[in-house]
Amino acid sequence: MREVAALAGVAIKTVSRVVNGVPTVDPAIAARVREAADKLGYRPNLTASSLRRGDGRTATIGMLVEDAANPFSAALTRTVENVARGRGSLVLVGSLDEDPARERELAQALIDRRVDGLVIVPAGRDHSYLISEQRSGTCMVFVDREPSLLDADAVVSDNRQGSVTAIEHLLKSGHRRIAYLGDQVTISTAAQRFDGYRHALELAHIEYDAEIVRHVGSSESAAIAATEELLALPDPPTALFTSQNFVTIGAVRALRALGLQDTVAHVGFDDFPLADILSPGISVIAQDIERLGRTAAEMLFRRLDGDESPTSTVTVPTRLIERGSGEIIAAGPVG
Repeated sequence: MREVAALAGVAIKTVSRVVNGVPTVDPAIAARVREAADKLGYRPNLTASSLRRGDGRTATIGMLVEDAANPFSAALTRTVENVARGRGSLVLVGSLDEDPARERELAQALIDRRVDGLVIVPAGRDHSYLISEQRSGTCMVFVDREPSLLDADAVVSDNRQGSVTAIEHLLKSGHRRIAYLGDQVTISTAAQRFDGYRHALELAHIEYDAEIVRHVGSSESAAIAATEELLALPDPPTALFTSQNFVTIGAVRALRALGLQDTVAHVGFDDFPLADILSPGISVIAQDIERLGRTAAEMLFRRLDGDESPTSTVTVPTRLIERGSGEIIAAGPVG
């Protein structure tokens, strides 16, 4: 900073004010300081700067997602990043791979790096390990799934109603034997979607049949195998409801390999890239990812700004997108 000050012909204090974005510095002087800094290759030490700030903030937030490669996680992260950028903050992202131990490890690593707050898509079912951090002032908001054993804000989709909507849509096309393929029910969102599936069948007075239900995790290859197995049954389903995007992609591949994409109806939960350009297009229950991410980020920054109101859970509606696969009329058993 002394070198920048000497080259710009100003005091070190003036350089400090320019670096920290103080608006009262004369624009001409500020431009001269920035030009000198560029010539010398000077970059401020943000870590040291944060230690000197009165509020102790680092202008960073941590974000933990299921899998950064998953289209849902990627879109959610980008939305949070857009909000954070408007607040002058960076987002540090980690993938949990549905591993509670990794969740704890990454959450602690981000806290140790003094992030101002956390946005978490949780993998575990016990978040009491964060109580002491919360009491110490670390703000946190949960997305997609609510926290357990911790009082914290959350933003979730209406998973149960989304599944009900999907099944009711297939029922309208005459389907009565509707298979379910989804993630493990130990995951709260998967359990809610499965519950919605069963509830919709109950409302339609259709007996639940475990023979056409598969909890395959989030593996595309497992979904392919499960779909092939279901359609090889003596009394196969005439429609599929897949409650996770990778499972949906696996089912699409299996249907096309079997030449049944125009025969077996299909509705998936979560949209995914290229779903609209397939033939037929894949009908989906779409989550409002932009609203989920924006709401979570805004809640977090309100907490960082001093909001001490009671914690809350915001539920975001889903919507059905009709593209063709979910509108195939039932034509009797396939095989």
